[in-house]
Amino acid sequence: MNDAPSGQGVRAVAARALVPVLTGKGSLASLDDGAVPGRDRAFLRALCYGVCRTLPRLEALAEELLRSPFKARDVDVQALLLLGIYQLLYLRVPPHAAVGETAGAARLLNKEWATRVLNGCLRRLQRETDELQAKVDRDPGTVWLHPAWLLKTLRQAWPEDWQAIAEANNHPGPMTLRINRRLGSRDEYLTRLEALGKSATRCEHAPNGITLAEPCDINELPGFAEGGASVQDEAAQLAANLMTPALKDRPDAKVLDACCAPGGKTAHLLESFDINLTALDNDAVRLARVNATLKRLNLKARLKHADASTLDWWDGAAFDAILLDAPCSGSGVIRRHPDIKRLRRPSDIHDLADLQGRMLDTLWQTLAPGGTLVYATCSVIPEENAEAVDAFLARTDDARASTPDDVSWGRPAGAGRQLLPVTGGHDGFFYARLTKTP
Repeated sequence: MNDAPSGQGVRAVAARALVPVLTGKGSLASLDDGAVPGRDRAFLRALCYGVCRTLPRLEALAEELLRSPFKARDVDVQALLLLGIYQLLYLRVPPHAAVGETAGAARLLNKEWATRVLNGCLRRLQRETDELQAKVDRDPGTVWLHPAWLLKTLRQAWPEDWQAIAEANNHPGPMTLRINRRLGSRDEYLTRLEALGKSATRCEHAPNGITLAEPCDINELPGFAEGGASVQDEAAQLAANLMTPALKDRPDAKVLDACCAPGGKTAHLLESFDINLTALDNDAVRLARVNATLKRLNLKARLKHADASTLDWWDGAAFDAILLDAPCSGSGVIRRHPDIKRLRRPSDIHDLADLQGRMLDTLWQTLAPGGTLVYATCSVIPEENAEAVDAFLARTDDARASTPDDVSWGRPAGAGRQLLPVTGGHDGFFYARLTKTP
């Protein structure tokens, strides 16, 4: 790691980026790596995502190192302390740089006084690292790097699997591609990658999926700009597979992709089927990303900025198929969005389940008799998944479960199937396919 003159600068930028996460007012989605030189961008992302991934343990250690907590106005200094601890314990950064450059970054935050405090705390961690780590690791939440409420939820939902889920959450997910079959086969693309010296393997469950041995910049991928491939996790690619019986050999079928942003599943549906697709989302900024994705892939859809829990946007023409990728806790993709560990609250789960139920009830009215609705979340919490769908089926007379039980992925979960995150493999996802009887 080159820790030259910009070392303090990149750490100061990282501290500022972490303040919204630590205060619960923002996420890493707004991380601007353009604020640092190109050579420091990977380091900036490693710092910010790494701190969020290990936050429960870092905060426990910070509490031991400080005589008294920092004041509310000094959250940026707290962020620097967490960054210093993370570098000393988890990154291959020379200790002198981890301490000196991190403490020195306080000057760039206009808090000269904090350099001495940070220096003292980080040097103490160097001296007493074994004792301090042993002390904080008496707490299971600290050991497993999860907030207590989430760890409890995972243990209750998956008593045989919670440790594997937590372990997968604590490692970055692999970079997986979806190959555009309209422009070439998966084997052809693997050959192109091999010619560039990039190792990759076929996904086990997604027929268009390839997982790279090492992540890379998208600009290094052959044919990416021309639409030959897109970045999409293997589990997310299964949505289009579930809709195949409803859309295969049905040109111009009328399809709704509700809560479509950022557009991966939208694009996959359009690559797979000749359909008339409406893509709906209530976030205008994210909807613009969908538009950009479709332009890159030379695909067309009708984009609508609207709320899928209401019918204000609907023209009354029924859809033959609907994909509802519902808002959820994101508990199945924590490894890709580790700030979820801080930003999500226990009360959110009930609120999200209520919203998911309202969306199911509302969108069901727009589905034609005989039509198919695929319900999806990137969650592993049953209240958002199997329980939500089972409750919908219980109150909806013309709804029937049609989720296949002969697929190679996931496990039965109520009327659907649950995939749990796999270290080095797919994310955590839930799917249920529902059919509307005549």
